[in-house]
Amino acid sequence: MLASPDTPVLILTGPSGVGKTTVAGLLAERTERAVHLEADVFFRFVRSGYVEPWKPESHDQNRLVMEIVGAAAASYAKAGYLTIVDGIVIPRWFLDPLREMLQDAGLAVAYAVIRAPLSVCTERVRAREGDLPLDSAALEGIWAQFADLGELERNVVDVSASGPEQVADAIARRLDDGSLSV
Repeated sequence: MLASPDTPVLILTGPSGVGKTTVAGLLAERTERAVHLEADVFFRFVRSGYVEPWKPESHDQNRLVMEIVGAAAASYAKAGYLTIVDGIVIPRWFLDPLREMLQDAGLAVAYAVIRAPLSVCTERVRAREGDLPLDSAALEGIWAQFADLGELERNVVDVSASGPEQVADAIARRLDDGSLSV
């Protein structure tokens, strides 16, 4: 896959444990010039006054972090890199501001939601973290934000019966054919 001036910034999202980071890494490795922005890393830059991002009182912090992620993504994309934003970009909270920021910078935007059953996501988070870093109710709440997306259902890639390579293949095809555009 080659990045071109028309290549959209890919927002790759879904609940914790669905495989976003693995798939984003695979997509980036397949491209001559690519950037994989892990939104979670940007949250770690907040050293004081940090609020866990799943708590209701974190909304202003989360919005700010996503604006900063968007600015970084726009800079990389304008420099000719396929830019993949990997993070929990919940449609009703963060998709519109992030998409608008990128479009205002003159960039096309694609949105891919990776979806797996809650039990799969929970098991994957436990496997990588040991214990859940957030309580199971918070994980279930995040998962539910991606369960019924209305018109954005067309942007869902179900990973239930697929490995990361197959998911990356499906997203690459859909990125190329434009069916993930938002």
